[in-house]
Amino acid sequence: MTKSELIAGLAADHPHLRGADIETIVGTIFDEIAAALARGARVELRGFGAFTVKHRDARTGRNPRTGEAVPVEEKSVPFFKAGKELRERVNAAKPERPPAPARGLS
Repeated sequence: MTKSELIAGLAADHPHLRGADIETIVGTIFDEIAAALARGARVELRGFGAFTVKHRDARTGRNPRTGEAVPVEEKSVPFFKAGKELRERVNAAKPERPPAPARGLS
């Protein structure tokens, strides 16, 4: 689901709200989550999950094409851990999985 699909779905579920207002609300929520993570804060949405920032130390990586060693700087990455209720809902849904694409035959 994309952001625009989320906004369209919310607009369909809540016809009493203007589309522009829903777009502002969704954008504000995403902006606040991003701002909190940028400050290093943890964002927890009960029943949904928690957003945190994980720190990755500097390391030596490898260029997959040449095998040459390359330095990788330390960085912070956003991390999401699903809450119990979300995991249970996802596991209860059991959607049919499409077949995996063939690998390495081209």
